[in-house]
Amino acid sequence: MRKILKLAALVVLVCGTIFAYACGGEGKQARIKGNSSYEASLFRQNCVICHGPEGEGRMMNGQQVPSLRKGEPATRAEEEIYKQIAFGKLPMPPFRDQLTESEMRRLATFIKEELQGRTD
Repeated sequence: MRKILKLAALVVLVCGTIFAYACGGEGKQARIKGNSSYEASLFRQNCVICHGPEGEGRMMNGQQVPSLRKGEPATRAEEEIYKQIAFGKLPMPPFRDQLTESEMRRLATFIKEELQGRTD
């Protein structure tokens, strides 16, 4: 009987954690996987390699690449995000020679509104 109670408690804990993450853990932040928008495609083609498949950041060459969803990068104004994309900032390269002005602007808006869930 004790094992059944422990197992039930574990199942409730795991399900509760998954539910909390899915429903409130990321607020209004959209997922990239399954997103068929042009902006999500731009993100997958240009940003995923360093920032991870959902923009959550990752370790790369012994350095932590920042999350675009939380922390200091998630507080930047859209214009700052655009400038970071266009002009880079070491170790991030500039993308002004790979992307059009429109693509960089759309990507900045996508990061702010979809990944970060901000409308300010």
